Amino acid sequence: MVSKRVLLSISIGLCFIMLSGCMKKATFSSPSYEIVSGEELTFFIVSDPHYISKRTYDENEAFENFCCSNDGKLLNYADEIMDTFIWEVSNKRPDFLIVSGDLSCNGEKESHLDFAKKLEDIENQGTCVYVIPGNHDIDNPWAGNYIGKEPCKAESITTQDFSEIYNSFGYDEAISRDEHSLSYLVMPSKDLWLLMLDSTKKNDSRFSNAPEINGMISPETLKWIEQCSVMAKENNAQLIASMHHSLLPHNSVINKGYVIDNSLEVINVFQELGIEVVLTGHIHLQSIKSHIVDDYRLYDIATGSILAYPNLYGELKYCPNSGFEYNSHRIDVENWALNNKIEDENMSNFNDYSLDYFENRSFEKYYAAIAEKLSDAEKDYFEIMAKTVAKLNLGYFKGLRNAELVSTVSSTEYNMLISTLPD
Repeated sequence: MVSKRVLLSISIGLCFIMLSGCMKKATFSSPSYEIVSGEELTFFIVSDPHYISKRTYDENEAFENFCCSNDGKLLNYADEIMDTFIWEVSNKRPDFLIVSGDLSCNGEKESHLDFAKKLEDIENQGTCVYVIPGNHDIDNPWAGNYIGKEPCKAESITTQDFSEIYNSFGYDEAISRDEHSLSYLVMPSKDLWLLMLDSTKKNDSRFSNAPEINGMISPETLKWIEQCSVMAKENNAQLIASMHHSLLPHNSVINKGYVIDNSLEVINVFQELGIEVVLTGHIHLQSIKSHIVDDYRLYDIATGSILAYPNLYGELKYCPNSGFEYNSHRIDVENWALNNKIEDENMSNFNDYSLDYFENRSFEKYYAAIAEKLSDAEKDYFEIMAKTVAKLNLGYFKGLRNAELVSTVSSTEYNMLISTLPD
């Protein structure tokens, strides 16, 4: 892969500075590596790793309760899952890796520092890494340590900390950085440029006891995006984007907090600029949605959380002559464990373990939400329906749709569930 790259000349670097002269306080790195025009390139996409450092917990009551309260993320195996992914990167050798937010569990400084070391291992193998923050990563009031019986608050990080900790993973390679956010522009190849967009809203832990889930792209950042588009067009490059929040709704019911607040405004800007692909996360769902107006088509490609069933990462291939191809892959923890002689039954049977863990968490969350309102006679009835919801979740978050969910949707248990819903 390295042979495909050439060092940018100083003269080209100066050219970009001149082209960007209209950008207020734009910053420019030293010349970086690129893939030459006409060459294919491959991105891996990891979203919502929610990495938690082993320095923040032990195997006692506080951490056990914390794991039981989450939405199916395998926090207790965060290291093993990331190490498996690093192993797969070393075998498959993609050109680039995009990490689209929620790098840390809840913004713990130790988690960020240790996750950055994992990314350094990936770059040492020859794959360039680009990161962007998610709503869990900065000034998070939920940052905690889980040692002993009771959790306690831990140090989170600031916006400045984020750009310093992850400076080597996109920020120091940026052609331009937005002065109003942690957004930046990089040039993976001469043909394709990448906007890494910070869609998070400020977490102010002084006035909130929960992280801000909503996102948006500010008017100032939209102006900066327009300037980036001018640069790309003057250099005959196609522009794509990545951000943490969804741009298009991936679920007809659950959208609040997942789709950015000003999605219509951003879609209009993207249409005007001809941006057709945006890589997202946040919703922990494997899904592709499109927005079509006349001859314009915009794809929002959401990659699910690598830490939760079915533990997928994305692969985007770009060919200058034919466009884009996206596929998802399940990390092969079982093979990694075998190669590394890991004697842990959960790792040796990871696919079943991850499925069971996610299904059980789905069941427990749904059943617990209604159980206290039920009589003893009703509990058995609703237990059957909770199990049906759990099975639907397995397929839904895996990205299965339509015919592949028919067997569950046509079941007696599903019809029992539907009959209880209000008109």
